[in-house]
Amino acid sequence: MEFFSIFNTQLLVAAVRLGTPIMLAAIGASICERSGVVNIAMEGIMIVGAFVSVTVALYSGSPWLGMLAGVLAGGLYSLLHAFSTVSLHLDHVVSGAVLNVLAFGLTRYLMVLIYGHPGTTDVIPVNLSEYQFAIPLLSRIPVLGPVFFNQTPIVYMSFALVIFFTWFLRKTKIGLHLRAAGEHPMALETIGVSVYKMRYLGVLVSGLACGLAGAYLSIENGASFTEGMSSGKGFIALAAMISGGWNPIGAALFSVFFGFADALQIRFQVFKVLAVPEELFIIFPYIATLAAVAGLVRRSRPPKADGVDFIIERAEG
Repeated sequence: MEFFSIFNTQLLVAAVRLGTPIMLAAIGASICERSGVVNIAMEGIMIVGAFVSVTVALYSGSPWLGMLAGVLAGGLYSLLHAFSTVSLHLDHVVSGAVLNVLAFGLTRYLMVLIYGHPGTTDVIPVNLSEYQFAIPLLSRIPVLGPVFFNQTPIVYMSFALVIFFTWFLRKTKIGLHLRAAGEHPMALETIGVSVYKMRYLGVLVSGLACGLAGAYLSIENGASFTEGMSSGKGFIALAAMISGGWNPIGAALFSVFFGFADALQIRFQVFKVLAVPEELFIIFPYIATLAAVAGLVRRSRPPKADGVDFIIERAEG
């Protein structure tokens, strides 16, 4: 197979699908950090969401209930991060790191408790990819049609969330308050709006989005849960959010870029276009992540109070 023959519409479709969990987590991260809370716990939240989604889908027989349960589980788990950083004033990075470790240990324990063994769960009978559908007329557009308008349910949800949260941050009063919590929390407190509530809201939204990303991994892109199946996507989502300038649209675009890098390395392995060890292909998405962050991080400006505890902000004010 010629080298350039792998660059086709199917590669772009795969890029969008592989970029979807990154996109969902990155959207959530942009909302969370706009509120002033650094969230590196997304990897752990995705794992929790993925596990709960599969378990509920298996016992209920409905992947839709599994998806809903995964979203709620992600939201509830993220509240631990909100409580530790906003209420207990712990360091945001330390809290996120602890929650990541806890998620891996917790899901392993529950695997043994519920399924009797670690590793991989049973396969669910029906996953959400069975509900793939094309949007009439739009799906017939050359190239863009199959890529954006012939997809599975959670992929469509990710597109909708990009549009919704872009509007939400810019056009709603709550969105303005949430951004103020990350930029000028003292000014927000002055007008009588609770900075704590806005930061809890930001972390909760991030958790719900990461829970949906986990559900995508286990019951739409796959049909079971495997320990560690997020494979660093939570951290790549953080890079997408930073590269995208802390806004949903930029985060989504870079998520698709990282999905493209992942899809490309898979194709390089399958079609053996280069005679090099396959391990070099596996690290390609992570190299792309480092290159993107290294090239763009200086041009991106985080919210002024991102990661700054409000007590410290108040004392300095």
